[in-house]
Amino acid sequence: MTVHVFASLFAVATVAYLGTMVDNLFAFAAQLALSPRDRFNALSMWQTGAVVTLVVVAVSVSSFLSVFPLRLIGVLALAPWWLAWRAWRHRHDATSPVTRRAGFSAFVVTVALGADNLAVWIPIFRANPHGRLVIVLLVFAVWQGLFVAVARGLASHPRLRDHGAKISARAVPGLYALLGFVIIIQCGTLKF
Repeated sequence: MTVHVFASLFAVATVAYLGTMVDNLFAFAAQLALSPRDRFNALSMWQTGAVVTLVVVAVSVSSFLSVFPLRLIGVLALAPWWLAWRAWRHRHDATSPVTRRAGFSAFVVTVALGADNLAVWIPIFRANPHGRLVIVLLVFAVWQGLFVAVARGLASHPRLRDHGAKISARAVPGLYALLGFVIIIQCGTLKF
């Protein structure tokens, strides 16, 4: 594998992970902020378990889609574009605070917010054969570790968390739009 291919996979995996996990970051940070500090490790494990569940579902579905031509899978770019439009339309809505503290709720919230993850991750995983998929999943693992660390840091600074939530409301539509283009390029739906 060339450096160019690795860099490309790293960039695609990074955009796919970060673009779909922004909403989860602030929801999870809010859960942590409402929890005693001694529960942070348990909550982090539950949240990571939810991300692993989403990855397993996305890998499973993408393997079932292997019967379809890869270029056709690129049509799934419509999902993140719809999410971008929806996020842009609701960018000024007040977000409801997360009030549940149990570890299971961290799992449920992450999975509940995971529809966008699946919409993006399935075509990305389908577009990469097994060897490349391993690299994508390793990049996801690194970002998940950083995700938990950042969420824990945000939970310690409620003002920073609130400011980040406001910024993410403006950033999410653009990230979803970018993810749609990444899917089309990865799947070779449009040849340039």
